[in-house]
Parts: sequence; C-alpha cells; structure tokens
Amino acid sequence: MAGKHQPGGFEFKATGNGTVFIHHHGRLAVTLKGKAAARFLLFSATADAEALQHRMARLTGHYKH
Repeated sequence: MAGKHQPGGFEFKATGNGTVFIHHHGRLAVTLKGKAAARFLLFSATADAEALQHRMARLTGHYKH
C-alpha cells in the first residue's frame, strides 16, 4: 500500500465483563459492548498487528483520515 496512510496509535483493553475500550493515541475513541465487543475480541485473537490497527481504525471512524 505504498503512498497510503497506515493507521496506527490504536490500543484496546478488554474488561472482565466483555466490554472493550479502544484508545487512539491515549484518548478513548470508542467503547464496544455485547456482540460487537465479542466479534472484535474473536478477530483480535488471530489478527496480525496491521490488521488489528485497520479494524480499530474502522471501528472508531478514523479510517477516513
């Protein structure tokens, strides 16, 4: 993907009750609960770092920048 912006700076934290908090450069960007959180955690278990950054970017709406 030469010449395209690669998303980065995303991190996530999953709580014991299944809630997922996604942060972008240290700031909370989105909170996932229920089925959305479960789907994300399932994806994150097998995704590589680049794919995970792209997924978090799409979930937070930062993929357009």
